[in-house]
Amino acid sequence: MSTTDTVAAEETAGDRWSAVRDLPPSAKLVAKVLDYNDTLTQSELAEETLLPPRTVRYALSRLEDEGVVDSRFSFSDARKRLYTLAL
Repeated sequence: MSTTDTVAAEETAGDRWSAVRDLPPSAKLVAKVLDYNDTLTQSELAEETLLPPRTVRYALSRLEDEGVVDSRFSFSDARKRLYTLAL
């Protein structure tokens, strides 16, 4: 891989996270956990991040406002929503 390819790859990765850069730390943490895990519910995110459920809800709402997270209803339990990183 040439130096130009490396710089281009870093710029693409940087652009990928630009929408998250100015968000609160809790939103950044939730986004990173979703980056490592494909799809999680709010309760699974709270468990993985060790954040209170209310903080996870706030982080998810901020991420949804920025268009960083996609959500859909769970087919196995319609009361739950599944969250996926949209970056």
